[in-house]
Amino acid sequence: MTAVDVRHISKSYGKVQALQDLTFTVDAGEIYGLIGPDGAGKTTLFRILTTLILADSGTASVMGHDVVRDYRRIREVIGYMPGKFSLYQDLTVEENLNFFATVFGTTIRENYHLIEDIYKQIEPFKHRRAGKLSGGMKQKLALSCALIHKPSVLFLDEPTTGVDPVSRKEFWGMLLKLKQQGITILVSTPYMDEATLCDRIALMQGGRFLGTDTPAGIVSRYPRTLWAVRSDKMHQLLGDLRGYGHLHSSFSFGETYHVTFADGGSPDGLKAYLAALGHSSVSVSVIEPSVEDCFMLLSKTKDDE
Repeated sequence: MTAVDVRHISKSYGKVQALQDLTFTVDAGEIYGLIGPDGAGKTTLFRILTTLILADSGTASVMGHDVVRDYRRIREVIGYMPGKFSLYQDLTVEENLNFFATVFGTTIRENYHLIEDIYKQIEPFKHRRAGKLSGGMKQKLALSCALIHKPSVLFLDEPTTGVDPVSRKEFWGMLLKLKQQGITILVSTPYMDEATLCDRIALMQGGRFLGTDTPAGIVSRYPRTLWAVRSDKMHQLLGDLRGYGHLHSSFSFGETYHVTFADGGSPDGLKAYLAALGHSSVSVSVIEPSVEDCFMLLSKTKDDE
């Protein structure tokens, strides 16, 4: 069953094209990731799918309901966690959760099984005002409020941005458990490492999809041999690499630089070039590409078109 169906959606803000002719589907019960940097169009797409704004053109449906004609019905079957913490900061944890349960005509007790694993972590602070919670605790409260009415589809807009690594890991553990309960999850993130936790992903930049597939499928289509380069002068290395005329791409990745060779380039040729510029302990070794490598190469390809 298709949970989300998007056909040729476009949206502009003045002269800025936020979304450009997007078409994709999300299967019921899967985790679908929108992976891309700020400004890619992820939030705009979520706002259209959650009936908060209208697209300029195209159609979209959630659980078979049209986002324009059936917006009231859609709001009953989705949960939405926006990127910015949007709960009532002057209300306590318990008051926020009770409020959202009441809005949807349910109670905490009725659907407690859905949020139990999440809520029990913040329950000791249930009398604390939401505005006084840490980032990780705010995240758990927002997710609990989005789930309390037992939605069929959950929209999470950059839910782990600004959250510490431990809380990020815990949060994704929660999402995998929610998936086991049959909830369809659309999640956007700028963190490429989170892409591997999704069933399928769309790499997104400038309102367009650069590629869509499973994370493994995206990586398997990487078209070139990828090399990791190191030397004793890492700060100088990036500039020197850009001066080597036989590289197709060169990007900084943590403690190494990832490169692909163009015609006429080779590991031995690069080593000789760097040695002539005073580098020593030069290492050029083959590595397996990551989703982030694929994103960077696809971005470069689009920019070159």
